[in-house]
Amino acid sequence: MSGAVHYEVFIRKTAPAPWSLLMATEDRKVALETAEDLLRDDRAAAVRVTKETLDPETLEFTSLTVLNRGAPEVVRKRVVPEDEAGPRCGGPQDLYSPQARELVGRVLEDWLQRQGVTAFELLHRPDLAERLEAAGVELQHAVQKVAVPESQAVGQPVHELMRHYQKLADQVIERLVSAGRRKLFPGLEDRSLADLAHRLAGTSDRAFIMGGVVSGALKDLKGARARLDGLMTLADAAPMEGPPRALVMVVIEQILCELLSSRTGLAEVLGPSLDQGASLAAVVRMVAPREIDALISQDPRLDLLIPTVDGPAARLGARLQAGEFPLLSAALARMVLRELMSPRRLRPRDAAGEIDILRGLALTLTATAGRLLTLDEIQNAFTERSKSLVTADFVAAYVKDCDTVLCEAEQLTRLCENVTGTANKRSAARWLSACVGSLRFESEMRRHADGHSHALAALAALQKSVRACALSAGDEEAILTAIGAVGGTVEAEARIVAQLVRSSAPVPARLRVLLKLAAGETGPAGPCADRARAEVLKMLRAPEVRGALGAAPDEVAPIKALMRQAGLAA
Repeated sequence: MSGAVHYEVFIRKTAPAPWSLLMATEDRKVALETAEDLLRDDRAAAVRVTKETLDPETLEFTSLTVLNRGAPEVVRKRVVPEDEAGPRCGGPQDLYSPQARELVGRVLEDWLQRQGVTAFELLHRPDLAERLEAAGVELQHAVQKVAVPESQAVGQPVHELMRHYQKLADQVIERLVSAGRRKLFPGLEDRSLADLAHRLAGTSDRAFIMGGVVSGALKDLKGARARLDGLMTLADAAPMEGPPRALVMVVIEQILCELLSSRTGLAEVLGPSLDQGASLAAVVRMVAPREIDALISQDPRLDLLIPTVDGPAARLGARLQAGEFPLLSAALARMVLRELMSPRRLRPRDAAGEIDILRGLALTLTATAGRLLTLDEIQNAFTERSKSLVTADFVAAYVKDCDTVLCEAEQLTRLCENVTGTANKRSAARWLSACVGSLRFESEMRRHADGHSHALAALAALQKSVRACALSAGDEEAILTAIGAVGGTVEAEARIVAQLVRSSAPVPARLRVLLKLAAGETGPAGPCADRARAEVLKMLRAPEVRGALGAAPDEVAPIKALMRQAGLAA
């Protein structure tokens, strides 16, 4: 037996809007006519009429759709469970979490930059809260930037989220203003920070109050460098140990993380004249000064690549080296990795300098492996960065200042040596192979300005550099063969080996010169070395040569060493 029956009319004003109840009536005809009129007059994008029947036993309504017309319903894919849907920040305290502060810093980035403060300070300074409230447009835009993407992610109406976050912002501002009126954040003019920390230890809102105290102490300091110096002074005044010290240092670390996470703040602290590569090197030196100083003592050239860290940055570096502020150390190390893996050039106007700074960063980061980053993370970052070094644009910029094709080959060999990753090595090898296999390369070496002997020596040095590049066996063999073929052509035209054989120089001297060619010291491996090796074997069979060597026993030992190097003796 059925109970009471009534009809409900639902509408959607726009296609993506949710259903909302318009009216309920016991007259079926009225419900249907109302729905049809709404759709005909364009007052709704879609309408639905349902018949609701009450079950007298369970007192629950059973719903049956009678009419459903208009734009089809947009099905939203929820990325969170239904029972977890809702604003990600439920109360004022949620805005103080690291993730929420990071979001606040992004949506209010321009305003915070104009004020010269961080999101942490905004959440702990009453004067900043009042200033933001007075700039209503800034706050409204920030609420929209948060609500719109969250609405798209969880499927909740954007207006509900905007109302929620606006109310949340008002509550945080009211809390801060009220705390300021009650003088909840004492100044440090007539009391020490250590004494205040001991007094606050154990209180329920100690973190909030200490955040306001430290933020207030930075109020009159302008510029990231001065503010960093102020934070280091506050760290010096912190208690020596225990929870009171942790209370102060945690607050300082949170401000430091936000202060140094922005490029403008970091550039001001390290020096605005530094390019991106030098800035990253300075960050590594600041985070790990002991390891970098040890490297520089072994290789003084690094001191020219890695900028000196002084002033407040040096004070911070000493604390980071001592193991303080571990979250900041990790954040700065991750920032260096992100920048290395990004497409942004480290030295936009100096391709050769970019190779130099990358070598310096590779050495310094590897020296810190285990304390800041793992070796795998460092290798992956440099492999990703190497992808940008083998592009056509970078290679063109890298060799554009070369006057000769030999100079290009030498630069490309250096590029092959400095890129990492199998695919990147292969790409760099292709550039080098195309260079040494070109007709221009052969023609230039045949007309070398300093003569054929210098050309052969340059080709031998180029082969030696290629062997040090750790290329794949196939790529290395192809490049060495191409260089050797050019060397063979140069030697054949100049007939250097033949001239040495017929020279009037003493036999030991001729053998030494030929063996150096055969060993690849003064000429490249390949046809040139093969011809020199063959002539050496002919000479050693001649009785007069044997007699000359017997008459000069002091010359035999060096010749034997060269023969072993050339593969002519065991």
